[in-house]
Amino acid sequence: MLLQAGHGPIDGAHYVAADPANVLWGRLPCRDTKAVLTVDSGATVTFDTVSHEGILEDQGSDPVAFFGSFGVPKGEVLDDARELASTLLARDPAADGPHVVLGPVHVRSAHPGDVLKVEILTLHRRTDYGIVSTRHTRGALPGEFALDGPEFTFCRADGDTGSLAYGGGSAALRERRVRFPLAPFPGILGVATDTVERPNSIPPGAHGGNLDIRHLLTGSALYLPVQTEGAGFHIGDPHFAQGNGEVALTAFEAPLRATVRLTVVKGAAAHLLARPFAETDAHWIPVGLHEDLDEAMRDAVRAALDFLTGHVGMARHAAYAYLSAAADFEVSQVVDQVKGVHCLIRKADFGTEA
Repeated sequence: MLLQAGHGPIDGAHYVAADPANVLWGRLPCRDTKAVLTVDSGATVTFDTVSHEGILEDQGSDPVAFFGSFGVPKGEVLDDARELASTLLARDPAADGPHVVLGPVHVRSAHPGDVLKVEILTLHRRTDYGIVSTRHTRGALPGEFALDGPEFTFCRADGDTGSLAYGGGSAALRERRVRFPLAPFPGILGVATDTVERPNSIPPGAHGGNLDIRHLLTGSALYLPVQTEGAGFHIGDPHFAQGNGEVALTAFEAPLRATVRLTVVKGAAAHLLARPFAETDAHWIPVGLHEDLDEAMRDAVRAALDFLTGHVGMARHAAYAYLSAAADFEVSQVVDQVKGVHCLIRKADFGTEA
C-alpha cells in the first residue's frame, strides 16, 4: 500500500500537499506566517502529512537508505518524504522541533475570541510501515536506556494491526512479533499563536499543537481557541498508533492522509475559550497541560470542572464528586516538555449520545 501525493482518495474539497512551500519543519505558525490556503468556515481540507521519522539528520536525511535498511524497497518510499529530506528548509536541529507541519490554513471569519472546530473526517494510511523512536537521552526514562539497543524500532501495519519484532534473546525470539491494534490520528492539530516568532513544534499549549491525544481519531472533534485573524490551522505528526504516555519518546510514527472540516464557532461557551477541548461520539474530553505532570493533572481537573459546571450545569461540588466516581483521567504524553493529561467524561452518563 502506498499513497503518493495527489493519488488515490482525496476526500476534501481542498488539498494541501506536503511540498516545501506548504511545510514548516520544526516550527508552528505565528500571526505573521503566510497562509498556504484560504477557505470559508465549514470547508473540508485534505492534507498529505509526512512523518519526520526517516528524514531527520540523525537518520541520514535519506529515507530511501534509512527505510531500505529495514527492507523497504525504494519504490515504497513516499516521494514527498524524499523531496523534503533533500530540501534545504530553514531548520536548526539544535533549536527546532522534528515535526513536519502543514499549513497554516486561513479560515475566513475566524477572529480572536472565536473557537475553531476541527472535525476529523477521514484518515488514510499512506504506507504500511513506520518507526517508534527512542533516542536514549529522552523519553520517560532518560539515561536508563544505554546505547546498547536500537534507537529506531521498525513497525509494520497489516489491516487493523500493527506489529514489531521482539528483538534480543534467542534467534527464535528475535523472529517473534508482538501485535497491537492500529488507531491512526494526527499528533499535531493547532492554530497560529499570537506571537512574533514561530514557536517550537514540540510543546503543546493553548494553541493546541503537539497534543498527542490518542482519542482524536476519525469521527472526533477538537475545539481550539483562535488567537489570530484567520485562525492559522496546521496539522502534522501523524501516528498509526500510540499508547497513553508515549513513554519511549514517539508513537508508531507513519504518514497519514487526513481530511478535516474547519468550522468557526462564534460565541463559544467559556470552557472552549481558554484551552483545547476534544469530543468523540462517546466522550467529552477536557485537557490539562503543564511542564509538571502533577500540575497538568490539576489543570485537567479544573478544565473538567469548568465544563461540567458551565456546559452541563452541575454544582461544583457535585461535579468534583462525579469526576472522582466516574471519569477517567489519562496521561496523554510525558515526552513533549509540556505534559498532557486528558479527562474522559462519558456522554451516556448524562443521557447524551452523539
